[in-house]
Amino acid sequence: MNRVVITGMGAISPFGMGVETLCSSIWQGKSAVKFMKEWQHIKGLQSLLAAPVPYIDEKKLIKRALRRTMGPMAIWSVLAAREAIKDANLTSKELSSGYTGVILGSTTGSPSIHEAFYREFLPEETIEGVKSGVFFKIMGHSCAANVCLDLKIKGHQWATTSACTSSSQAIGLGFIILKMGLQEIMLCGGADEVHPTVTMVFDVLKAASRKNDSPNTTPSPFDKNRDGVVCGGGAGILVLETLESARKRKAKIYAEIIGFSLNCDSQHIANPDSHQMATVMENALRDANINTKDIDHINAHATGTTKGDIAESQAIKKIFGKNTPTSSIKGHIGHSLGAAGVLESIVAVECLRRQQLVPTLNLEDPDPECDILLVQEEVVPQKLDIVLKNNFALGGVNTSLIFRRWNNNDR
Repeated sequence: MNRVVITGMGAISPFGMGVETLCSSIWQGKSAVKFMKEWQHIKGLQSLLAAPVPYIDEKKLIKRALRRTMGPMAIWSVLAAREAIKDANLTSKELSSGYTGVILGSTTGSPSIHEAFYREFLPEETIEGVKSGVFFKIMGHSCAANVCLDLKIKGHQWATTSACTSSSQAIGLGFIILKMGLQEIMLCGGADEVHPTVTMVFDVLKAASRKNDSPNTTPSPFDKNRDGVVCGGGAGILVLETLESARKRKAKIYAEIIGFSLNCDSQHIANPDSHQMATVMENALRDANINTKDIDHINAHATGTTKGDIAESQAIKKIFGKNTPTSSIKGHIGHSLGAAGVLESIVAVECLRRQQLVPTLNLEDPDPECDILLVQEEVVPQKLDIVLKNNFALGGVNTSLIFRRWNNNDR
C-alpha cells in the first residue's frame, strides 16, 4: 500500500479567504459568530446565530463563463482549490494528467440557489424565468464538478454527502484511493453555506444555540452551559498525494495520513452512540498500526450540543482515559457541516506544524459529564507527533482520521 501525505491546503472560512486567515484568527482566539438580523422575519425560528463567510467579490476572481454554473459553495471550493494547488506547486500538466482526482463533500447543493429556484417556480408553477445554469448550482456534486472544470482535472470525481462528515469522508476516501494506487494526487475536502433552512433543521431538533443576545459566547463545546450548534459556512481543500509522487516532485510535506475509519450507529437517526464513536477511533488506531499512547491530541467534533459532547467525551474516555488533551474549534467558526472535517483538519495539521494546542473557545465551566482532559483558555505549547480528528453526523455516521507530523528525515 502507498503512503499518503498532505502537500497543499486551501480554505475559505467565516474569517475570510485563505489558510493563514483561518489559522491566525483561531490562534488569536477570535469568534466569527454573528447575530443574523436578516432572519428575524422567519416565524418560529428561535436561533438567529451563524458564522457566515464574509463577502467575496468573485467577479474579480472567477471568469463569468465559469461562474454561471457556480453557487456560493462551488465558488468557495474553486478558490480554496486554487490556493491548495498553488501551495502544493502543482502544474496544469499534473492536474490534467488523469492521475489527479477530486473528492468534495457537502450536505446538499447550494441552499440559497434552491431557495431562489423555488421562489421562482412555486407561485405560478412556471419555469419560464429559470436560467439554464441553475441545475448545476444545486446538484449534489456541484462543488466537485466545478473544481474539476476550473482546474481541467480529468481523473476521479467523487462527491460525498453525509452532512457533518462529508469532508472527513472525502479525505478518508481519498486516502484509500491513493493507498490502493488508483490515483497519484487527490484534492479532498468539502463546502457548505450558511442559510436559515440549515439552521432550521437544528432548531426544530432543539439542538441550535439560542444565545441571540451574546453571539460571541456560543457555541460552547463541553461547557456546562452550552445550548447547541451554531451553523457556519466555508470550504476547504487538502492536496493528498502518494509519498512516491510527492518525493518525485520534491514537494513540501505538511503531514502524513496514517489512519482512517468510518462506521454507522444504526441505532437512531439523530441521537449519538458513544459505543460506535469509540469503535471508530479504535479502528482508526488499528488502521494506523499504533496504540492509544501514541495519540498526542484529539481534535474533537464537539458541536456544543448536550448529548453529542457527552457521548464523544464518554467514547474518548473509554479509549484514551483522561490523559489526552482534547479541544474543538467549533467555538471559533461554528459548525460548517460539509466543510467542518476539512477546515478542522487544516487546524489539526497546523497544530502539528506549530507544536501547539488550540483551546476550545467559550469553554469556561467544563461539564462534569465531559470528564476528559480539555484544553481551555489559551494556546499551549506541546510536543505533538500524532493527532486524531473526529467527525460525527446526523444519520449515525462516524469518522476518525489520524495525522502524523512530517519529519524531513522520515523514510
